[in-house]
Amino acid sequence: MTAGQSALEVRNLTKRFGGFTAVNDVSLDLAAGARHALIGPNGAGKTTLFNLLSGKLRMDGGDVRYRGRSIRGLPAHAICKHGIARTFQITSVYSQLTALQNVQTALFARHGSAGWLFRPANRVCVDEAFGLLELVNLGGLAEQAAGLLSYGDQKRLELAMVMGLQPSLLLLDEPTAGVELNTRRELVRLIRELCVKKGLTLLFCEHDMDAVFAIADVVTVLHQGRVLAQGTPAEIQANHQVREIYLGHAQGGST
Repeated sequence: MTAGQSALEVRNLTKRFGGFTAVNDVSLDLAAGARHALIGPNGAGKTTLFNLLSGKLRMDGGDVRYRGRSIRGLPAHAICKHGIARTFQITSVYSQLTALQNVQTALFARHGSAGWLFRPANRVCVDEAFGLLELVNLGGLAEQAAGLLSYGDQKRLELAMVMGLQPSLLLLDEPTAGVELNTRRELVRLIRELCVKKGLTLLFCEHDMDAVFAIADVVTVLHQGRVLAQGTPAEIQANHQVREIYLGHAQGGST
């Protein structure tokens, strides 16, 4: 897809849990190559929206179209094969496997396991896996057990794994959560570089506003399951209603 074309179209997306509406009639568009942030207070519906887009949850209403084709009702593995891949708030690496083996598992998932049944697993996709580790600056830790890596390096490893799926749309759920300031800045630079180098479209949710404004060119604000505002980082920073929500003060008193 060329830059500016629509990569993802979300229309009137709704998800209910009993009598609670977690995502309420949400619509948004992602242009190909855009870096789009999704922000909002805890409970705003951000992770639920990600779970709907990635097929982990089924939507109750609305539609999602990726590259012009509806992905409504598709299971997570089918959505991934279409080119949409995601990470989670808490890293999901295999702690007993080495960093290299973790990336190999992602490559097995992309290629399908049948072709590898009669070949030693530790020899499969080694060069490609190592290249992905170098892409996220973990080449020197290829043989380290993932559980012994720092949390920031586990975040890098998860990025290498998701890149092994060869996505064109990347969904990152709190990519800098839980890491100290310097590592957070390194992750921000890495995410920007990956998007540019690989021509990725990015949708991410994040609480760190410095990270949001350093990465995103479009920001959507969710509040109580609805879209409150959308615009450039500068427009969102200047939005009085958004500032009230994040500062925790509404007109007439505290919220």
